[in-house]
Amino acid sequence: MIIKILYWVFWISVFFIFYTYLGYGIILYILVKIKEFFRKSKEAVLPKNLPDITLLIAAYNEESIIKEKMLNCDALDYPKDKLHILWVTDGSSDNTNELLKTYPNVTLAYDPKRGGKTAALNRGISFVKTSLVIFNDANAMLNTGAIKEIVRLFNDDKVGCVSGEKRVFSTDSQGATAGEGIYWKYESTLKALDFRLYSAVGAAGELFAIRTHLYEIMPKDTLLDDFILSLRVAMKGYKIAYSSKAYAQEDASLNMIEEQKRKVRISAGGIQSIARLKPLLNIFKYGLLSFQYISHRVLRWTLTPLLLFMLLPINVILAYWGNELYAWFLLPHILFYLMGWSGYQLDKRNIKNKFLYIPYYFLFMNVNVVKGFFFLRKNRGNGAWEKAKRR
Repeated sequence: MIIKILYWVFWISVFFIFYTYLGYGIILYILVKIKEFFRKSKEAVLPKNLPDITLLIAAYNEESIIKEKMLNCDALDYPKDKLHILWVTDGSSDNTNELLKTYPNVTLAYDPKRGGKTAALNRGISFVKTSLVIFNDANAMLNTGAIKEIVRLFNDDKVGCVSGEKRVFSTDSQGATAGEGIYWKYESTLKALDFRLYSAVGAAGELFAIRTHLYEIMPKDTLLDDFILSLRVAMKGYKIAYSSKAYAQEDASLNMIEEQKRKVRISAGGIQSIARLKPLLNIFKYGLLSFQYISHRVLRWTLTPLLLFMLLPINVILAYWGNELYAWFLLPHILFYLMGWSGYQLDKRNIKNKFLYIPYYFLFMNVNVVKGFFFLRKNRGNGAWEKAKRR
């Protein structure tokens, strides 16, 4: 009886793991092709009269990046009189504020109390007087045409949020941190397909924009402000547009220890978001958006990582007590974990191996989902976090 149950658990686990990481992408691609075969989408065009827009940068102790960031802002291809730059620097104790005061085109909003990024955004939105607001991280540099591309997409009344693409720069093309770049390339592909089908599922905090009147004040302990805010816009019936022509580039994490800080926080924020976006699980109310949300996000942050780590011991039991089929499954299963472990050992010794960092990074991400649960319990009610160091 127990063996029969394990058979079912094994194949259900295989299905969900495959669906979460590959199957959904395949189904999404097919659905997009079917949709576009029968109906060609009209692309939004850039309006002749460009609107005023606010670039809101929430920053904490960013003195080392101010000069580079302001040079990046000055290089943006958008009328200077219509681009309003707002820095919210709550809690900063270095020279961030003094440096920003030397730029006449900057509006500085500062509060000595540090409440975390979400609290800063909640406070900063009251300074925004334009109909569109773009959120951007201080260390994420924009391409020159990013603002116009975002404005172009907002020329569709159905679009309430626009997500740009996150690009990770790393000279360490064979090291473990290169997995971050590969992950974001895969994510970008899924986001583009999601939008082509209906709506992207969430926005990247490095670069996204909303119609200002759609902003909802979030609890100060919100860990994924970009995700919560963008999906609340989608729940109002608007689409989240996505474009790779508007992108923000930042350096890869300094090392896997620093990358772990990010992944654990993001995973904790994902679990927190699922609880706070509970109505979005109702596929009868939100239809296609719910299908995309559950497939692309919810499974990754809840069920699938647990099934992934349950699968190996179940496979061992079935290989011993079951039939030969499960022994054949066990061999590549163990090999995959050995490759991941080898990648981990090599990374600790600062030895680069392009072949091994993919299984290493995949297992690393899923381990951090589990750690994210404990992080969330430990840091409940706290919206501030330690920034990960970058290259």
